[in-house]
Amino acid sequence: MSKNAVYAPLFDLAGRRAIITGACGTLGPAFAAALAEMGASVVVSDIDASNAEALAAELAQAHGRRTLGLSCDVSNATAVDEMIERAVQAFGGIDILVNNAQAANPNPSRYFDPLEHYSFEEWRRRMSVDLDGMFLVAQGTARRMAKQDTGGAIVQIASIYGALGPDQRIYEGAGFRGAPINLPPVYSAAKGGVIGLTRWLATWGADKGIRVNALVPGGVESGQNDEFVKKYSQRVPLGRMARREEVASSLLWLVSDAASYVTGQTIFVDGGLSAW
Repeated sequence: MSKNAVYAPLFDLAGRRAIITGACGTLGPAFAAALAEMGASVVVSDIDASNAEALAAELAQAHGRRTLGLSCDVSNATAVDEMIERAVQAFGGIDILVNNAQAANPNPSRYFDPLEHYSFEEWRRRMSVDLDGMFLVAQGTARRMAKQDTGGAIVQIASIYGALGPDQRIYEGAGFRGAPINLPPVYSAAKGGVIGLTRWLATWGADKGIRVNALVPGGVESGQNDEFVKKYSQRVPLGRMARREEVASSLLWLVSDAASYVTGQTIFVDGGLSAW
């Protein structure tokens, strides 16, 4: 690195301590790998303890960083507090939160029910993780960050469908891992709430040195059938779905000092879909 380097050091995360919730989902492993590669110590949190521990071990071996795998149900306030306390005890503080957890789909047929028959029980189950859990983790982490002289950076993972209505036509004939899919209203409502929560937290945290932004990925290839991929890609100016590392690269910017004057923003990584 040049002795006069100005910009490269801004992306260096050496010494930073990060928590990632939902770390074993679609984007979580890419987020964790990106942070570890850039020097951060990483707490890998997921509802499945064995998966979290396995991912933490993999990261430690690949990148030589301190890691910790923890189980956490983010819809449970006590579990969230315990997870954050264990992270602080292990690493001494929290500099980065990637608030990424969302509910699993143990019964896809209920999750993808049409509006006319959508169960309020299923609505509440999803909201308890996708929005309530976001609040609980952000609240507990921000409380810790506010006590630190260094503040911190929080990135909340939202979605284009928290800001845009879905094009229902792309779901005609769409499938995911062999089952038909659609875009349920609860998903849009939760992700829209994440964006609003992000803006509130950003104004609350500004004088405490805590930056809070929402990262808004477009569609990422993760097992959808060819029909969906084709139709979705036709709606995107860049003509394709996103790759995981493209979303993770944007995350790295937001949590780094390169984005030190960026807070309260909704950053779209969607191939231009929202520009139509």
